[in-house]
Amino acid sequence: MKKSLIDPFQRKIEYVRVSVTDLCNYRCGYCMPEQGVHPDGHHAEYLSYEELARVIKAFTNLGVSKVRLTGGEPLVRKRLYELVEMISPLEGLEDIALSTNAHHLGREAEALVKAGVHRCNISIDSLRPQRFNKITRGGDLEKVLSGVDKALEVGMKPVKFNMVVMKGTNDDEIEAMVDYGIEKGVEVRFIETMPIGPAGVSMMDQHYAAEKILKRVKDHVGVDLIPSTDRSDAGPARNFKISGTDARIGVISAVSNHFCDSCNRVRLTARGVLALCLGQEDSVDLRTPLRDGCSDEELEQIIIAAIAKKPERHFFRENVHNIEFRQMVQLGG
Repeated sequence: MKKSLIDPFQRKIEYVRVSVTDLCNYRCGYCMPEQGVHPDGHHAEYLSYEELARVIKAFTNLGVSKVRLTGGEPLVRKRLYELVEMISPLEGLEDIALSTNAHHLGREAEALVKAGVHRCNISIDSLRPQRFNKITRGGDLEKVLSGVDKALEVGMKPVKFNMVVMKGTNDDEIEAMVDYGIEKGVEVRFIETMPIGPAGVSMMDQHYAAEKILKRVKDHVGVDLIPSTDRSDAGPARNFKISGTDARIGVISAVSNHFCDSCNRVRLTARGVLALCLGQEDSVDLRTPLRDGCSDEELEQIIIAAIAKKPERHFFRENVHNIEFRQMVQLGG
């Protein structure tokens, strides 16, 4: 009989976001402080690729079918394709995805696809080079756009753009991002700012609600947006097709309209902590039992016990300081 992970609220856990590093070459204001998360340089406690693969195998044995590799910026960790090669043969693993800022994607995309990556989400908060550089504190828009083109060239599908909309910073580019998505034939996902960590909390005065974003999109394209219910759209975004194009629009409204009742995911940090909710403190250490020599069966039992502690929902609207001690970059988004 096939195993499955069911949390206390009868949600089936099928998706694990795996952070391979909490380092990033960008410093987006809503994600991390300008000096980075570990300015002291101590980065030695990451799970090895072998350890990450072992945890992922335990999850697939328990019914997880989708893994997304995240960071920080996952492509700052060398030879990420080696981890993909380890996990791509796992029975039951149907989808390996990547979240990236695309700065290094131009040089890495082909090897990642050959190893088994199917799709990617690309963070891109502005199409204006100077503004992009300011938002990311040093990012290079030209390299990102080159990475977008390479991902499409080598067959990553779908490619999605993630834009965090910030009032007074980039909200005047909503329409331009829609046009870029139509030009490339991809999905553009607009994301509300979230109060995670000091960086995220400090950005909440720039919060721009999803319903306002959708109205702007509808007014711009001049046609009704058609709700999409494709299986490939499963996730936190509400998705829409734009009539007459290959493009799609998604909105992720974690604050104004949470989607906790359908949450099917957990997060593994680069240091081996299993975070059960993006907006709650609940977490379980997996690194210690791994390095203490636990068996595969024991590891699975630890994961099953962890999922039994998964909370019902976050409380972003009620208490923006709920997880102020965490940084978004450490959680893998």
